Amino acid sequence: MAEDNRQAAPASSGPPAYRDHVYRSADNRLDLYARIYDGEGSPLLLMHGLTRNSGDFEALAEHLAGQYQLIIPDQRGRGRSDYDPDPENYTPAVYVEDMFALIDGLKLENMGMIGTSMGGLMAIMMAAMAPARFDSLILNDIGPAVEAAGLARIQSYIGRMEPFDSWQQAADHSRSVHGEFMIGFEAQDWLAFARHTCQELPDGEISFAYDPAISEGLSGSEQSAVPPDLWATWDILSALPVLVVRGALSDILSPATVAQMKRRHPENFRAVDIENRGHTPMLDEPDALAAIDSFYKELGH
Repeated sequence: MAEDNRQAAPASSGPPAYRDHVYRSADNRLDLYARIYDGEGSPLLLMHGLTRNSGDFEALAEHLAGQYQLIIPDQRGRGRSDYDPDPENYTPAVYVEDMFALIDGLKLENMGMIGTSMGGLMAIMMAAMAPARFDSLILNDIGPAVEAAGLARIQSYIGRMEPFDSWQQAADHSRSVHGEFMIGFEAQDWLAFARHTCQELPDGEISFAYDPAISEGLSGSEQSAVPPDLWATWDILSALPVLVVRGALSDILSPATVAQMKRRHPENFRAVDIENRGHTPMLDEPDALAAIDSFYKELGH
């Protein structure tokens, strides 16, 4: 395991500083990357969605940094983590093993998890596999049931694309794909969105910061994208404090699913809808931040 202790963000002003952390994947084949924000409180593992990376949590990290130790990985095939030459490994079950390798290497216990979309599915699986290690769970626009229409929409835009000529072109594309779910985003917001989800290539072109082969895990069915029988897994977590953040416009997480989650998990369950957001809220919205702060305050974190 190697660790780069350079400060990746200014220490005095602007975004909080984090450490670059490089570790081996669970199968010992890849070098994987995580940002670590040091803090005084409990450790929190923040896991991104299917096509995203650790940059997705920059705003939330700025809000939480110092209060908690934040561990924010790039899953294999995303961001600064190695791409896997075998696309069959792009599944939540494999990512979960990588996450246990990460937190085992850091010797972390009694921690919370925040999972966006795919990251939330992983968090449900991890909490069921090792309930003693996790004390709280925040799910961002995801639950044990995934709406077929939303999954089909995601399938429609993931895969191989020609690089963009400029950051503005990448921002315009992001707006065309996600605009109906991000009401109120301005031009600068779409540029920031593009910079979090894309990368600049050596020739100056812009591409998405993920391996196009991750789309192979979504081909044909939900099977490899969504673990089977997550309701049974959900039932295992009945004692775990949970906050569900749902985009009010979401086509992935339905109100009926949230209601069913609460019925099957009546204790320590909270849910909040974020207006003008679909799949997924950015977790920098005032209502989302207020819900997260209140949730952790009640837990005594």
